[in-house]
Amino acid sequence: MNPEEIKRYFENNPPPQEVDWKPWAKIIDSQLFLKSCYTGIRTYNGPLEMCPAWWHLKDFYLLIKRSAAQENTAAPASEAIESQKIESQEVEPQETQEV
Repeated sequence: MNPEEIKRYFENNPPPQEVDWKPWAKIIDSQLFLKSCYTGIRTYNGPLEMCPAWWHLKDFYLLIKRSAAQENTAAPASEAIESQKIESQEVEPQETQEV
């Protein structure tokens, strides 16, 4: 994974405007945050792995990917629960006859 791959990912899958990133950090403009990371990476004069903007971009990318994966796994489960509710409502109780 490199900055260009992450940039392409966010171009195709834009993150939400506001993101609760860490308990002490809330991003209120994710596009501005990404632009700042890309600029910091481009202007850094050392190895990429030592660039703080790269660390922030990777952390943000992993957070967004993880939250997207959780949403995708939660959706089928909630749909299954909802369909079970509908099925149970469709079943009408049968009257029993005493003999």
